[in-house]
Amino acid sequence: MTVAARPRFPVVLTVLAVLLLGALLALGVWQVQRMQWKEGLITGAEAAADKPPLPLAEVLKVENPEFRRVILTCRGLSAAPYVELQSIENSDAGVRLVSACAVEGGPTLLVDRGFVAADISARPSVKADDTMPVVITGVLRRSPAPSALTPPPAGNHFYGRDAEAMARALKVEGPISPFTVFATTSTNPDWQALKPSAPPAAFTNNHLGYALTWFGLAAALIAFYVVLLRRRMTRKDSVS
Repeated sequence: MTVAARPRFPVVLTVLAVLLLGALLALGVWQVQRMQWKEGLITGAEAAADKPPLPLAEVLKVENPEFRRVILTCRGLSAAPYVELQSIENSDAGVRLVSACAVEGGPTLLVDRGFVAADISARPSVKADDTMPVVITGVLRRSPAPSALTPPPAGNHFYGRDAEAMARALKVEGPISPFTVFATTSTNPDWQALKPSAPPAAFTNNHLGYALTWFGLAAALIAFYVVLLRRRMTRKDSVS
């Protein structure tokens, strides 16, 4: 009667398990950090929205001016050239009108003048020589780059908020600001079809769920490794 030698410790399997465990834990920790970062953004946006509007020049001096309410004066804005950005407002399709505003001592700023429903074909008149000052209140937001899947513009009709391309279409000379002002007061109060508004900040915070998923996979890996190791180390050949 012979008994087989005890199996060797699975070094390769252990190394692979440790590496995979480290990766899963790192991903879980990263998601926790992302959750804390996102919570900070949400808190900052809410705090900025609660502050009173200030002149644009003052707001731009703060460390993080995004989501701050501003007061801005633009010459000829009510009759300025515009591009149209395909959009949806309260489940209604339409476009947002975006014009350029020359800022003294700084780069040109894009102004989102508001939403026009798709069933309205009329548009504000355009007068390039209009220099009447228009004072608006709005919300300062960064201009995100469009994704690779965003269709290219068709003339002055855009499908993504591409600030550089919009500036070229509006024949803006010189640098363009990384921020856009979303008007919350009307640039054309005599034309009720134009609805000024600042879209809500599109923050999604699912990072806790992602973190729990990665940590759960790490726990499952540990359990699987322990069971496999116990079976391997206690296994013996049949007695012959």
